[in-house]
Amino acid sequence: MSQTFSLVDSLSLGDLQVFLGRAARVEDGSVRLIAGSGVLAVYVAVLHPSGLLDESPTVLGLRTFALTTRDSFDVVVPIRSLVERLVRLQSEVVDPTAAVTVTLPMQVNTVTWTAISPPRGGWTRLEEVDGSLLETVAAAGIAEVAEAIPTGTGEQIVQRVRSEVWGRPIAGLEYVPAGAAFAAVSLGFLGGGDAVRLFETGPWTRLTSQRGHVLVKRRAWSLRR
Repeated sequence: MSQTFSLVDSLSLGDLQVFLGRAARVEDGSVRLIAGSGVLAVYVAVLHPSGLLDESPTVLGLRTFALTTRDSFDVVVPIRSLVERLVRLQSEVVDPTAAVTVTLPMQVNTVTWTAISPPRGGWTRLEEVDGSLLETVAAAGIAEVAEAIPTGTGEQIVQRVRSEVWGRPIAGLEYVPAGAAFAAVSLGFLGGGDAVRLFETGPWTRLTSQRGHVLVKRRAWSLRR
């Protein structure tokens, strides 16, 4: 298996660094990197259940990047370790148009959400949603969580509050939890009033903007009634 990947230029390097930096502020854990056919798919977790009794939805963020090679791998590495390498490479850039090779950090194997693989095909196009609605939902949820969780609150209570707030369906989009809006805002996927496209396949919903994708795994029921 390849221990490196090569991005096409320093602009891609910067985009990846910004994306992972935002993800680390939400969930300072791990990132899943899947390479194949000249594309690097970068998955991060915004929300996921912490145990069998936790009813939080699984909410993932996804960005894709072009690679200079067609190597294939599927690895999970610590976000912070990878970000540190990207920052160091940014400082060494001489030619902004040249490819940049990134060495993978040591892998981790105990991250539960990475065992869940969103499908790559079979998506059914649904309606679009105004990005401003998602921004409003995210802002309201962030304020509610901040008010409900005082400083020094135990981790179990924090998780319960976040699960309740972000697992709540968005009004008018009952199959999309508020956590999807939180992910779209936190990862920088919204802006400029662009519409967000919705797709469905099986238990998954995908929100796609020009800046990235949010994937939500729910219980296995269809949106089509």
